[in-house]
Amino acid sequence: MCKDFATFDCDAHIVEPAKIWERAEETLSKDELEALKTTMWFDAQTQQLVVNGKADVCSFSPVPKVGPGVIDFVRLAGPGLKHDIQRALNVRNLNPETALTPEQSEYLAHAGADEPRPRLRDMDVQGIDQVMIIPTSIDTYPWLQNTLGARAMCKAYNKWAYEYTQEDPGRLFFAALIPMQSPKAAVEEIYRVAAQGCRVALVRPIDAMGNYPIQPKYEPVWNALEETGLVYGMHPFGAPGTAKPPGYSEQYSPAELINLTISTSGMPHSFSGNVQVFQAEAALWVTIVLMSGFFERHPNINAAVFEASSTWLSFLLDECDKFYKLYRNDRVLPPLKQLPSETFREHCVTGFEGDESPPSLLPEFYEDILAWSSDVYHHDGDDAWRAMETMEQSGLPLKTQAQFLGGNARRLYNIEPPREIVRDRVTEIQRPDWWPNEEEIKQALRPDASVTRR
Repeated sequence: MCKDFATFDCDAHIVEPAKIWERAEETLSKDELEALKTTMWFDAQTQQLVVNGKADVCSFSPVPKVGPGVIDFVRLAGPGLKHDIQRALNVRNLNPETALTPEQSEYLAHAGADEPRPRLRDMDVQGIDQVMIIPTSIDTYPWLQNTLGARAMCKAYNKWAYEYTQEDPGRLFFAALIPMQSPKAAVEEIYRVAAQGCRVALVRPIDAMGNYPIQPKYEPVWNALEETGLVYGMHPFGAPGTAKPPGYSEQYSPAELINLTISTSGMPHSFSGNVQVFQAEAALWVTIVLMSGFFERHPNINAAVFEASSTWLSFLLDECDKFYKLYRNDRVLPPLKQLPSETFREHCVTGFEGDESPPSLLPEFYEDILAWSSDVYHHDGDDAWRAMETMEQSGLPLKTQAQFLGGNARRLYNIEPPREIVRDRVTEIQRPDWWPNEEEIKQALRPDASVTRR
């Protein structure tokens, strides 16, 4: 397989490394540093991340999780590590006699998750020409209680992420974390990262402590996005309860409701937590911004909907249009200038992953609003070649493939293609002797091969 166009991965992850905290003194003022230590701090001695005074409340560790039988799921999906191979490794890990050794565990914790040079090498194999990196602990930042500490954490992360991209500024780009605990702090950070050439400001669509982003108090933030041209990056996450401050009990978001249902029903698998919470948060955000007149008030804002799939979007936009046509003369609705679907097409793109086939079957609907995401290095990540395979199976023309896999994202971000592109697929990757063989993979894929995470 080969290609003659440049891909752009609009939503791939890094894992915030320990060096962010180790170098905090170089980045922050004395007051910011002290606030950060009580807000979100990596304790190098205990190897724990402490958030709002509580240890180990995040889904990741700033240092790779390695050891006997351990798989670091946020550093896992590197080049060629497809889902069937992961399945075989999971099945192997169920048996103490065949469980991963520390050396094997370390091999699977890809260095590109927090180091730029290994990532660029991985991108060459994955067919990824350019990438927008997004942090892993986006579920945690909205819950940071100390406003100065939240600002310090965003500032420290953004400085490190900017330096990460300088390894190859034509291929690596970063989405900046914005401290929404304070509109004033958020505005200051937007202008600061915009001056560094940043293209995206990340704002989670979930409520945290009564602060759903689309509130009047955040108007200065939207004004700053319009003035700087930064894209509103809407990345949902599952609202896990561990990061919430003591005493918090209200439910404001679909993700919280779904997670409460999961925890109280004893659901035996993670489908709802991995899939439904992302789609529910994204669908609510899309509905609110379209039906509230958000883009009417801020016509120069563009937005990207990350990591929520895209198949649900066609139904949602159709329903918004039908509702508005039915009730547009009702004084309760804002006076929109065009149909909600037209507004979405003018201002937004939505991400999709490579094994998601329905968009390829509706090219006229998705043609200008779809942007591919790998989600590497997280466990469900994949490469550009898988996306091309899915599109070719649907008979999608190469011109549209090029738009979905790069053109739409670059247009949104106002980014030029790289000078050189990855053209040919690497079909053979040298693996150690313990790598799962074809028979082991075949056996692991049997429906009765029980798999549980460790």
